[in-house]
Formats: sequence, structure tokens, C-alpha cells
Amino acid sequence: MKLTVIEDGVRADLELDQPVITIGRAMDNDLRLQSSRVSRHHTRLETSDGESWIIDLGSANGTLVNGDRVTRRLVGVGDCISIGGVEIALEPEATIHAANDESGLATMTGEARRERENLRVFAKITRELTGETDLMRLLRQIVDSAVSLVGGERGFVLLDDGRTPGDRTPGVPNVEQMTVSVARSFDHSDIVVPRSRLSMGIAGRAAREGQPVLSVDASQDDRFDGMASVEELRLRSVMSLPIFLERKVIGVLYVDNRLQYGAFSADDLELMELFSAQASIALQNARLVASLREKNGRLETSRQQIERLNEQLGRKVRDQGNELAVVRRELDRERSRYDYSSMIGGSDAMRTVFRSLDRIVESDLPVLIHGESGTGKELITRAIHRNGARKDKPFVSENCAALPDTLLESELFGHVRGAFTGAYKSKKGLLEQADGGTLFLDEIGDMSPEMQKKLLRVLQESEFRVLGSDRTVKVDVRILAASHRNLEEMVRDGTFREDLYYRIAVLSVDLPALRDRRDDIPLLAEHLLLMAAREAGRDAPALPHDVMTTLCGHDWPGNVRELENEMRRLLVLSEGEVRMEHLSETVRTGRGRGGESHGASQVVEAGDIKTAVADLERRSIEAALAQAGGNKSRAAEGLGISRFALQRKLDKYGIGKTKRRPAAKGDDSADAEAKTTGA
Repeated sequence: MKLTVIEDGVRADLELDQPVITIGRAMDNDLRLQSSRVSRHHTRLETSDGESWIIDLGSANGTLVNGDRVTRRLVGVGDCISIGGVEIALEPEATIHAANDESGLATMTGEARRERENLRVFAKITRELTGETDLMRLLRQIVDSAVSLVGGERGFVLLDDGRTPGDRTPGVPNVEQMTVSVARSFDHSDIVVPRSRLSMGIAGRAAREGQPVLSVDASQDDRFDGMASVEELRLRSVMSLPIFLERKVIGVLYVDNRLQYGAFSADDLELMELFSAQASIALQNARLVASLREKNGRLETSRQQIERLNEQLGRKVRDQGNELAVVRRELDRERSRYDYSSMIGGSDAMRTVFRSLDRIVESDLPVLIHGESGTGKELITRAIHRNGARKDKPFVSENCAALPDTLLESELFGHVRGAFTGAYKSKKGLLEQADGGTLFLDEIGDMSPEMQKKLLRVLQESEFRVLGSDRTVKVDVRILAASHRNLEEMVRDGTFREDLYYRIAVLSVDLPALRDRRDDIPLLAEHLLLMAAREAGRDAPALPHDVMTTLCGHDWPGNVRELENEMRRLLVLSEGEVRMEHLSETVRTGRGRGGESHGASQVVEAGDIKTAVADLERRSIEAALAQAGGNKSRAAEGLGISRFALQRKLDKYGIGKTKRRPAAKGDDSADAEAKTTGA
């Protein structure tokens, strides 16, 4: 039967003599078409008694004859059969097609048709191989394609996976160490016990030589004399090809046909060599994909393990945080009975202050707080109010140095409308506002004598008269006062009323200067820097050791307020970590109030040379120890003396001991020790 096939604009003349011609995309069809609209087994053409019938095999897109969809129909010369866009026509036996100038197509010879058909099949197989990434499915597809491509009976793939035991010679493949990965029959079924179903000798020859082996009749081939497997398996046609990966033989593709002599030709071998090369590329891709999947699997396992560890670590951190909170509460109870969390400090001087506050809080008597500017006097007063019995009542504060007498009197006692020019409405005074609570008078030492007299009446009689009115107001107010000036000296000088002093200083607290509690500087610096960073919405930079040492060595004449301003300045200038050049010149060069360096001695009485020298030596030693972080060896090196000499001087001046050091004559630092008058 002669057929004319037009597919994708290409015309081919075929001559098929079998009574039944199967048509479809599958490789086992007599007429294989490439169109994706053609089913694997689309239709068949049967010829009997001179009549030809077209029978549709349940295809998806159907079979058309002269434009009509049919299931079974008689066809003849001149009928046009359409299958998925491919046109097939029956031709008379004597028809010989010449060149068709209109279509630009020429009749193909049988050899050309065969080569073209092989190219189609080969291209199709290549697409299918490169599209498969699962290794086992790919190996089965390789074997099935090889068997179908050359018309074999069985196919095998042997691979060296590196797991088979035995001695290995580098660079020399050994088929005995290869595993039969896939063994398939022509009907696409798996072969059981595959290693005993092929000739390992023929496969080994291809592996060792790295060359394909073809035999049209293995039983009569002199190359295989003495191979028991050839006789036992009754082999006839055999083809064995090495599989290369990176120029190394990693396996063997083996195809045979035990029933037919000369089933494979040299052309088949050439085609199979090309196929083997494509199969090697597909295998390499599949192995890479498998390796990536394995690595991704390990990464996913590691990720899950990291998540579990992070979860465990998070639980541990939370547990430790809870434990730390308990420890802190225990320490707070050990340090004091009340909450002084607003004040940062753990030095001996601050512990003395906290112990004094514990007794003061329980009382309702007036308190005088003395300390240099910036030491936190207002924090102390707020802590006394917050922890005392009046904590639910108002807390009112006023800076006596910030207002003149007339305004201060109005602020404290209030006024009625018209009491003075500008008094357009009545106003409650701070004393009346603080009734039942606490009134904090800051810098009371700057209050004028006249105002001192009026305040004394309030403390004596617990009542006052509103400015511009005859009305007397009785109040219950606890007075807390603070001053950076020495009120005792002012009483002696007559600049502060003695009776008022004894009224407001029933209880007293002396706040140590920051230079007298240098142990608290690192904790304060970190806390103030973190607070400034939170306000600015930034991450706090780190304070390295050299910067912290310099901070601890500075005298801080402005005390905590000066340190707070320095931390705010460092936050603006630094990023990630504070460096020495970021520090202000005063802190970096170690000069305190009045331009004096840390080691400068205070003024002493004329003629007291020994005391001045001893004081200068003591201060130099203290500064060196502070800069060295308490390390005596480094401090001695900085002073230019031996460590033994430094130890003698430490013993001489009592530095580092709990007992109070002897104060130099005229040395104001003798008042640095906290003094507290108990209730």
C-alpha cells in the first residue's frame, strides 16, 4: 500500500506491505507521527480483499475522512484522512510523485525517509530524556527507548554506584562492581534476577575498552569463545555500549535479541552511540538534581533542627530571665525594704544612702537632702514620697532659686483675684495643692530671709494666709528640702535662719558625688546610654574598655547630670562603638572643674607642705588605680614606681580599705562620707 503523508509542511511517500498499519505517536506504531494532537495509539488502517478500512482507536481528537469524523469507514484512492492535523492519502500502486513546484517539496527516497524518521524518533527521545529528573524513572525510560529504537528484545543498564564492595583500580572500570540498575523487556515489563539474564563478559568488554560491542550472532562470534553466558543464554544479536560521565566509564547499556540473527546493523550501532551520549547527559543532570535534592533535604533537616534548638534556647533564656528576676528581687530585698529602682547604684556609698532611706521613708518628719548639683536629689525625694504613707497623695515641687520673692510667695501660698497687678483670677498655692501629700523645695538655701520667715510659720503652725486675703488655710504637708549649699555654714554666717534649719533638717541625707562612687559609673553610663538610644529610636553603641576606663577616671564635677549629657552626646557622634575621639575634650584630657586635672590637689593652708604633698600623692594613686581599672601592676607602671612601693603607699594612706581615710586639713572631701540623722 502506498501512502502520502503531509506533516508540518513536509511531504513523504511511504510504501507499506503489511495488512494492518498502526498509526500514532508511540514508538511501536508502524507509522509514527510527531504532532502533539495525535494520540499514542490513534488509529489503524486495515487492508483485506482489496478494501481498506480506517478504524479509530478511541483517540482524543478523532479521525477525519474528507472532513467527517468517523469511527470506522471504508477508504480508497482520493480520500483524505486527517489525524491531528496530519493528512494521509492512499495512492494508486503505479503513482510516482515527481517534484511539486507549487509546494516546493520533493519526493523522498526510502533511505532519506528512514534517516528522517530516525531523526524524529531521536529528537523525541532526547526531549523525553532531558525532561525527566527522577533517576530510576530516567533509567527505565533509557532502556525502553533503546529497545524500541533498534527493535531489541531486552535491555539492561549497569551502573557503578560506588557501593559494591571489592578492590578498585583507579581509572579502570570493572563490570563486576557494577549493579544492574534496570532490566526491561520489549513489553516494558521488569526482568526478575537481571544479573543472570545477560552476558557480563560482553558488558565487561565494552566497559574495559570504552568502545561499543556489536555482534550479529554471538554464538558464532570468535570474540566470545569461552564465555559460558553466551551459550547458556543462547544469545544471538547483542549490542553493548559504554556510558560515559566526565570522560569516565560509569556504566554499560546492553541490548540483545535472543531470537533473531542480525537484528542489529552498523547503522543501529551508530544510532545507539548517539543515544548513549544523550543518555549520559540526562544521567548527569538527574544525578545533579538528585544531589541538590539531597542537599536541600539536609538543609531542611538542619533548618528544622536549628528551629528546635532556637526554641529550646528561647525557653532557657526565658527561664534564666525569670531566675534573674527572682535574684534581682532577692537582691533588692537584701539591699532595702523599698523600691529604689529609679536610682542606679551598688557602691558602698549608695548602699548607705539606701539604708538611710529605709528608715526615713517610714517617718513623716521633714527631710533635708544635701548634695552637689546633678547628684539626683529630686530622685531621692520622689523615692521617699513613692514609698511612704503619702504615696497616694500629691507630690508638688518648686525650685526656690528659679523665682524672685514675690512670685515664689504667690506660688507657695496662692493669691486671690486682685491681690496684685496681674492677678486677674484666684490661684491655689503649692502648699494647698500638696495638702495631705509632699512638698519638695529644691535649692532652699537660695530662699530670701523674708521667705524663710514665712515658711517657718507654716512649719510651726501648719497653716498660712493666702496672699491678698484674710483667709487662713490649714494644711498637712510633709516638707522635703534640698540644697547643694552647706546650710550649717550659712547658719553660722547668718545667711540662713537657724530655727528654720532645725525645722527642715530633722532628718538628713548626704548624697555622694559621682567621683566618690566611681564603682557606679559603668552601670550608670550603660543605663543612661540605653535610655538615650531608646528616646532616639536607635541601637545603643558599645562602650569599649578604654572608653569606660576614661569615664571612670573623670571627676564629673556635674555629677550624674554631666554623665547623662555626655552619653547623649556620644549617641549622636558614634555608630556601633564609641571611640576615644568621640569623648568630649574635658573627659578625654581628664580636666575637672576650674581646669584642674584629676590629680590636682585642693587648696590647703599656707605652710602645710607635708599635707599638700601627701594629698597630691594620694590623689595621684587613686587616679592611677581608677584608670587601670583597679589593676595594681598597671597603676604602678603608670606612676613610674614598683608594685611593692605602690602597695606600701596604699597601706600608708589606707586606700582600698574599708576604714575611712584620714582627711587633709582643709580638705572638703572629708564630708564625702554619708551622714544621716535617724528618726
